[in-house]
Amino acid sequence: MSTPPAPPEPPKPVRGDPTWVAPALTRDEQTRHVGKTPVFFGPPLAILTAGQKNTLEISGKINRTAERYLELMRHHGLDLSEPERQCIAHICHIGFMSPLEIRELPFEVGLTHFDCEGLDKLALARKLEAASLVDLVAIVESLGF
Repeated sequence: MSTPPAPPEPPKPVRGDPTWVAPALTRDEQTRHVGKTPVFFGPPLAILTAGQKNTLEISGKINRTAERYLELMRHHGLDLSEPERQCIAHICHIGFMSPLEIRELPFEVGLTHFDCEGLDKLALARKLEAASLVDLVAIVESLGF
């Protein structure tokens, strides 16, 4: 007795199909839901997509920008000790951190009353002063703010 042939693999989704996932994503990254989502276009998104009327062009622009942003977040940041991370998290607990507030993190470290064992605020402030804005944003993002 011979075994019947295996059924053919179903065709993989292609670009344009709502189930399509970019090949650059790992299996773990493919767990997200892909589909239409209503999005409020606040000033940053309105500026990013200014002059574009086609929904697909707008969607493409937002997705390309988000993909590049995620890549920046993966490759930037600083090596911080746990006390340094706690200090920055304490500062970030004020709420939304604008780019200007993120730039002022080194200054804020010197002003905060937060203290814990192993924290050297002067060294942390110097480390943050030497960091790029992208590194500072990556730190804030890694802390969930």
